[in-house]
Amino acid sequence: MKQRKEQNRLHPWIIALLAILIAQAAVFADRPDWQKEQADWRTGNGSRIKSISYPPEKHPPMAKGRKPQKPEKALIFPPAAMRASARLKSTADTAVVFANMIDSPAVDGFTPWIVVSVTDKREDSEVADADVWDSITGSYLTGHPESDYAIGIYDTGSSTHLMGYEDANRAGIYKPALDLLTTNTVTIGGVTGEVDALVSQPIGIFIEDLSDIEPNGLLWNRSGMVGQSNVSIAVGQSGYTVDLPTAIGSPMSVYFTATFNNNTVITRTRNGNDYNSPDIYIYPQDDPCIPTYANMIPLELRPLGATSVQYIPGLTPDFELEPTTPSIITGTSSQSVFFVASVDLYNGTHSAIDKTRFMLDTGAQVSVVGYRVASRLGLNPANPDFEVEIQGVTGDSIMAPGFYIDAIDIPALGEWLSFTNIPVVLLDVSSPEGGTLDGIIGMNLFADLNFTLRGGGMFLQDDPAIEYEPVSRLPGDINGDGVIDWLDIGAFADAWLATTRTPNWNARADMVSDGIINFRDFAVFAQNWQ
Repeated sequence: MKQRKEQNRLHPWIIALLAILIAQAAVFADRPDWQKEQADWRTGNGSRIKSISYPPEKHPPMAKGRKPQKPEKALIFPPAAMRASARLKSTADTAVVFANMIDSPAVDGFTPWIVVSVTDKREDSEVADADVWDSITGSYLTGHPESDYAIGIYDTGSSTHLMGYEDANRAGIYKPALDLLTTNTVTIGGVTGEVDALVSQPIGIFIEDLSDIEPNGLLWNRSGMVGQSNVSIAVGQSGYTVDLPTAIGSPMSVYFTATFNNNTVITRTRNGNDYNSPDIYIYPQDDPCIPTYANMIPLELRPLGATSVQYIPGLTPDFELEPTTPSIITGTSSQSVFFVASVDLYNGTHSAIDKTRFMLDTGAQVSVVGYRVASRLGLNPANPDFEVEIQGVTGDSIMAPGFYIDAIDIPALGEWLSFTNIPVVLLDVSSPEGGTLDGIIGMNLFADLNFTLRGGGMFLQDDPAIEYEPVSRLPGDINGDGVIDWLDIGAFADAWLATTRTPNWNARADMVSDGIINFRDFAVFAQNWQ
């Protein structure tokens, strides 16, 4: 029983506290007048949103070509300058700038896809700490590393590294002769139940961006890979309804700096699946080539006191040491992940100020608020603005309510980052610090930014941080993929003759900023056609 409890503590946010949602699932499902569209959005660590439902007069708040449209109501929340003054009790010489204002982010953001390769690099069994490498080391597990790689997620919300069964089998982890799997298991929990994953022997995990995958799908150039050796990971097993995702978690990102360039979208196809991702590059912490931006959001690695990345060793029946858990960030407590230092939320006359329990999750396309914050904002689960169907790791699904809240402010050095009319999913998620999170900052809030995620590096004792700048998009790039093509024409057609008060309004299609989408905008669109 003690071992089981320890297993459940390994993945902090994926064991959701959803008793209230489950109790209301029948109520949510009984909305025959609502429209429904299929979706495939990641909520982190194996869970996905499979569909979104919404009132018939509203377009779905999806990223492809449309912006979310909030139900009509008077916006009575304080403007940015008044919010800053109230929060900080500003003096005359205090200046807070909200120049980076993003209106109506889509409900779904991007997924940061990366290439993952596996080697046999490990230390003696007495050493449990991970080693960090600026280039790939060790021997590949198969004779064809150019094809036997995985595509995974750069996932700061995962407290350990995961690899699905199909990817692990292709990479060679399941080869009997290599003996890379222990008989120990770790429990992966989610919104509908839990599954067991195998704990691997120590191996090497190395990553790079998608751009080095050639059009034929082969990965010949692996010179840009960075990673870790002597790490144990959680590996999916065969026979489950839903395979585990391949996700490279916070034990990797704490040691590196990753840049996310949303001006450029990388698209690659593998095994019939298309992977679209911002251009991502992973640097060693002290690389002088890391781009810098003027605005910086402080982050925290919590729980505090982290000292290393290591697995917990145990004795086999033959009295040999092997991992009993995957490698995690350890210290005074374990499983540290990234938190945004402070978040302010506003909805009508209600507010939730200086919230410090929002996790930064690059593996989540959506943003989440917990019930504790929702109660402060006056959100009513029985009267949502939209609903989503969430599929857990077991393959079963539940319904969860969604809302548009008026404003979210994230304090930064430089210009604060501020959002208005933000779609969020209401969900209670367990925290590595105990209890539940205030919420999750997902990648729908960063889709219009180029940013650098600095992991901090535990040995350097630097706090992690995000540096950012707004994306500079070409007029006419309505769907934000970096090119102006037929997809943008479709999005423009959907918004034709829309105004700021109609459900099909799309701010990116209003290229002359006059509040109506018409022939004047089409003229700008035609000039920039590529």
